[in-house]
Amino acid sequence: MAKKRPQSKAGKPQLKDGEIPVVGAREPCPCGSGRRYKACHGRAAAQAVTELVHRPFEGLAGECDWVALRELVPAATVGLTLKDGLPEGVPSVTLATVLPMAWPALRRDDGSVLLALQNDTSSGDLSRDLADTLQRALEAEPGSPVAARRVPADGPRLQDLLAPDAAFEPEVHTGFEFWVPDAENATPEVAASLERANAAALPTVRLSGVDAAYWCETPEKNHLRWVMPHPEEQLLDALARLHASGASSLGDDTRLVGSFRAHGLVVPVWDLPSSMGAEACEKPAAEFAGRLADALASDAPLTAEERRARGGLTNRQITLSSRTPAGRRRR
Repeated sequence: MAKKRPQSKAGKPQLKDGEIPVVGAREPCPCGSGRRYKACHGRAAAQAVTELVHRPFEGLAGECDWVALRELVPAATVGLTLKDGLPEGVPSVTLATVLPMAWPALRRDDGSVLLALQNDTSSGDLSRDLADTLQRALEAEPGSPVAARRVPADGPRLQDLLAPDAAFEPEVHTGFEFWVPDAENATPEVAASLERANAAALPTVRLSGVDAAYWCETPEKNHLRWVMPHPEEQLLDALARLHASGASSLGDDTRLVGSFRAHGLVVPVWDLPSSMGAEACEKPAAEFAGRLADALASDAPLTAEERRARGGLTNRQITLSSRTPAGRRRR
């Protein structure tokens, strides 16, 4: 005979859906049904948190730079402004690309908060994951890291916590010494993590003349990777027009080699000669931005040559995983 499901005890208060807390998957569901959480209210919660949000940073100031810091930049920090101001005892909140030992966040001894961007996420909404970590970091004891956890499906997002009009100005670093105020007195674990991270970091510079364009140096050649806010189909058409007319490069021995898609935005990539540094990219990048604006404004049908150029660019396009950051793949 089939086993009967245990019945809830008479008189036990029944919780409404909005009152069901998150518990372990194998624990009894708090609603009182007698079933395990994963087979009851946990099923809907799991589906909600795994639904993929393709543009998690949409609506935030500096969306393109958020994507770049998540996927392209080894070491960078940005001061964050909270919508409701800083809580008492928290002098500052800083976004960091990565923290030692892959901590999601850190509450420093002085009460300041560091929030890591390049961490694996448990849900399909990176913005909600980061907001949950930030809230817990603001309440953590000074001098303690914040651990990862499964995020409630109805929790706030970064868009709910951050001031929408505050400037988002990344500061790119040559290494990860920003982790600790006094690197010489860091714990052995942090010192070892710092050494590994510094050894793996590619030299990277954010261009000053255009938005969200990042030059990086590799042993074989240099690259420019530029996160752009334009709708994908319109941007690919514009790039194809420029490519077909021979106007897509950034100068001699440079080449637009393709693009990738990250967090709902397209990131064109150029190969550069090893002799071309970040400063030498500034003028040609600004000139390219002007040509791109003209191409974006055109609504003429693509010519046969432009369609072939578009096909070549599309065939070389890849999509990065939204759950595992590029920084983690590099390291």
